[in-house]
Amino acid sequence: MSGFLAGLCVAVLPVLALGVWLGRRTARPQSLGGLGTPVEHATFETLHTATLAAPPLRAGLTEETARKSARKLRSLLGTDALCLTDRKQVLVWDGDGAHHRTEIMERLAGPLETGRGEAFQLTCDLLDCPVRWAVVAPLTVDDRVHGALVACAPRESAVLVRAAGEVARWVSVQLELADLDQSRTRLIEAEIKALRAQISPHFIFNSLAVIASFVRTDPERARELLLEFADFTRYSFRRHGDFTTLADELHAIDHYLALVRARFGDRLSVTLQIAPEVLPVALPFLCLQPLVENAVKHGLEGKADKCHIQITAQDAGAEALVVIEDDGAGMDPGLLRRILAREVSPSGGIGLSNVDDRLRQVYGDDHGLVIETATGAGMKITVRLPKYQPGVHSAGRLIPE
Repeated sequence: MSGFLAGLCVAVLPVLALGVWLGRRTARPQSLGGLGTPVEHATFETLHTATLAAPPLRAGLTEETARKSARKLRSLLGTDALCLTDRKQVLVWDGDGAHHRTEIMERLAGPLETGRGEAFQLTCDLLDCPVRWAVVAPLTVDDRVHGALVACAPRESAVLVRAAGEVARWVSVQLELADLDQSRTRLIEAEIKALRAQISPHFIFNSLAVIASFVRTDPERARELLLEFADFTRYSFRRHGDFTTLADELHAIDHYLALVRARFGDRLSVTLQIAPEVLPVALPFLCLQPLVENAVKHGLEGKADKCHIQITAQDAGAEALVVIEDDGAGMDPGLLRRILAREVSPSGGIGLSNVDDRLRQVYGDDHGLVIETATGAGMKITVRLPKYQPGVHSAGRLIPE
């Protein structure tokens, strides 16, 4: 990631240099209305324009994103026309000379194949057409050419060739960030699917078996458990967003525990201490339920007597502090480290490593799971959830109260 950020800085600096160059061309000693020297003013305008062009490109290279960013990119270069293309077509043309679209695409075969920019003279029978030269700068992500930025001008210009190349590099960085965002989203979706696959085999079978055992002896109890099962599975297999609220996650956990208690009876007791002010906090979907499932498994595994699980959620200033603790069999710390590093597979599924990875992806490495355990000493898992995090928004409440 540090290498990627370094690449980002390399791509941004030429755009800054472009603004400095523009400012020096018109520099005068006096200031401009409190905005500083002409150099500083031009630098600010360049960076501001680049900032406005960036958000659409972070969604990838499409007709819509190209249309939203093209005018800003043309303003950066100060050209008569600019177009953005993918490998098959012109996505947007901004400025004069739109009738050159077909000729541009015919001349792009070489640059799109080699990834090298070039400049060429355009053919035009219109005497009043201001577009006579085109500068092609390929847009590349991970050494793959996705399209091209084409700047058009009345005459050949070595400065425009260099400037178009630098702006194309900056656009390529935005597309690389978009690709990174999409990869991160696909990874999170894959891990959620893995958690759902873990839930499906054993939990669904055991829950249905418990419900079936009550059908004849206690039909009303069987009905209540069936509703708990329906609510829990509806939540677990929903398709609405990567994030949920702490309230919804705890609500789903309550359904889960109702089914578990029906199976184990008095052997399992649960205490919840939840501060109301942290209930709206957003967190990754299916983040806490696997931890509670782990507590149930290790709390009851190898024990003939009762198991107690305590779930607390407290307000800790800028964070919500969630702790899940059991008094069960615990785990060897060395084995736990290997499980979290995915060096070995846990016997009961992939819940701990999955949740730890997703928390680190969303909030950073300092927000991974904090686990205290030892063989025969139970397990205590602490989760720190920032109350406000860019890009973390719940999809709304899906389970009725």
